[in-house]
Amino acid sequence: MKLSMRTVAGALDLPVSTLDRWIRQGRIPIQRSGADAVFTHAALKKWAATHNLSFSLSGEKADDQAPEALDSLVSAMKRGKVYRRVFGADATAALRSAVDCIDFLAEDIRNELLEKLIERERLASTGIGKGIAIPHPRDPLSRPPEAPVITTCFLEPPVGFNAIDDRPVFVFFVLISPTLQHHLHLLSRLSFCIRDREFVAFLGRHPDALDLYSHVAGFEKQLDAL
Repeated sequence: MKLSMRTVAGALDLPVSTLDRWIRQGRIPIQRSGADAVFTHAALKKWAATHNLSFSLSGEKADDQAPEALDSLVSAMKRGKVYRRVFGADATAALRSAVDCIDFLAEDIRNELLEKLIERERLASTGIGKGIAIPHPRDPLSRPPEAPVITTCFLEPPVGFNAIDDRPVFVFFVLISPTLQHHLHLLSRLSFCIRDREFVAFLGRHPDALDLYSHVAGFEKQLDAL
């Protein structure tokens, strides 16, 4: 199976620019067809496993759970809670403050989570623009929560995060999932909300938990009706 750059970038949860750089650096397996780079599914899957990276094409099952059994965005947010006035002088300090809020994880797992979040940011920023970031580990924790969790942290003041639009980040959605399928499911639903300008403006007012859950529930109803 031959794959496009955009497909491979999505399967690896990477920006296309990062994938292009890795190709030029010879860090990722490709075949050449004239001047074009050609990816093959089997080679990429083996390479990703060797480098402890997730690799999942759209339509592949990450586990045996049926899509309809996956959690809602609101459920994951309620488990993770909402925190306001989270402080960090820089991106690493802000991530540390966000992880400190996640009190349902044991201390050793929180330390593991922080290391994985910092490692993920070194690979490519999770700052998606508009002052929003979705920090997440690239692979599940050694003892992940049984159900996916999204911890919402409103930062004061906003923090530089090397985001794609260079805007400082004012809100983190820290996404922790037990499986890749859960991760991709919730990431797509959260992205649906963030594409709406009014929702981003609403986030800029640092809403309380109940107001945030109510707004997100409305977006999920729209999404489920599509």
